[in-house]
Amino acid sequence: MKKKRCGKIIRNTVLALFLLCVCAAGALALRGYSLYTSALAAKPVSKAVKEVREQPGFTPLASLPETYPQAVLAVEDHRFYEHGGVDFKAIARAALHDLQAMALVEGGSTITQQLAKNLYFTQEKEFTRKIAEMFMAWKLESQFSKDEILELYVNSIYFGSGCYNVGDACREYFGKDPSQMDDYEATLLAGIPNAPSVYDLNENPDLAHQRQKQVLGLMVKYSGLDPNRVDSILACAAPAA
Repeated sequence: MKKKRCGKIIRNTVLALFLLCVCAAGALALRGYSLYTSALAAKPVSKAVKEVREQPGFTPLASLPETYPQAVLAVEDHRFYEHGGVDFKAIARAALHDLQAMALVEGGSTITQQLAKNLYFTQEKEFTRKIAEMFMAWKLESQFSKDEILELYVNSIYFGSGCYNVGDACREYFGKDPSQMDDYEATLLAGIPNAPSVYDLNENPDLAHQRQKQVLGLMVKYSGLDPNRVDSILACAAPAA
């Protein structure tokens, strides 16, 4: 009798915890959706995108050397052309890491979500903002092609040294237009936005080059880059002044 009573208490406790989690998740989703709708009301997507495209340093995707978007996809979102704006597999992996760290250390954000964040939200790692970011990502995916989203992304990310798009970054760091980047420069630049204050080429060139090696490794893993090309790309570094 006592055993049955204990079993019932445990089941009721588990059920109560489950319902509490469902309610908390529902409340979080509502807050995130409210943040999303408020952001849209303040600035329609068409206006946000127009602002990016009207930047002096805006660079069309077609003007970028093929290696650069390949490097960006490998390091930021290798399943970009497979998901619908939110990669639940990546989110599950990130959630596991967050639980292990007991903090929001990894977000599992796709390129579309990062674009949504750059266009509308703060850089702070908050759950409500992450939910709003997901809704905005779905909105962007419903209105723009994958190539358009990738183009907007590389023209709205921060590269350090006051550069907020790929055109400005390329001119600042290499003294040339993005279309003139070689493979070495393209893979070096692709790694910076992950942590621009850390990988800023003007401030921390050694760390930027270490990051470049990670980018190349991910390109071998996800983009089909021939491993034998890694050393030849790295060998193209410009000699120190």
